[in-house]
Amino acid sequence: MPAPFTFVRLSYHSGDWDAVDERMPANLLHSLIEYTTVKINPKEKVVALDSAELFQYPFCYLSGHRLVQFTAQEKKNFTQYVRGGGFVFVDDCNHDIDGLFARSFEEQMRQCFGTGALKKLPNTHPIYSQFFKFKDGPPNTSFELNGWGDDLVHDYLKAVEIKGRIGVLYSNKDYGCEWDYDFRNKRFLAADNTKFGVNILLYALTA
Repeated sequence: MPAPFTFVRLSYHSGDWDAVDERMPANLLHSLIEYTTVKINPKEKVVALDSAELFQYPFCYLSGHRLVQFTAQEKKNFTQYVRGGGFVFVDDCNHDIDGLFARSFEEQMRQCFGTGALKKLPNTHPIYSQFFKFKDGPPNTSFELNGWGDDLVHDYLKAVEIKGRIGVLYSNKDYGCEWDYDFRNKRFLAADNTKFGVNILLYALTA
């Protein structure tokens, strides 16, 4: 029997990984329970990027607002984890394309995987139909529509693909904050906005 799915948040030495999206993991885990039969660990787990423990888990989440500058061991682990089949969902809490997090994280991806490895993900990619269907690609967030961040609605995500499979999914849309609410408040929404999160988690577990 496979181990229950654990939502792993990556800690890293730079930036402010611990100042974002506190309620988001529990909200997405509730959605997995609601819509799927995936067995879950109900508690989020924080794992240091420079720790060997990272390699025990198929999915990790990394976010923040500030500088991303990996140490040598963090860079080594990140690269080996992704090349070995791991999946990292990275979300820019500044929801922009030219802020400190965005610029520094994209530079880390260049150093880890080479120039041009982080590419626009086509809106026809299977992750948009993994469980729920999103025919127009990544759903918008309220932060984009309200003109926060760079005042742009980002109509694509980026990804590093390894052997045809997403290893790093990168968003400037601030899904972390969009889903950062108590899951019991979901009943007040006209439509459940966590459904794309379900797609991401299921892709990470099955692709």
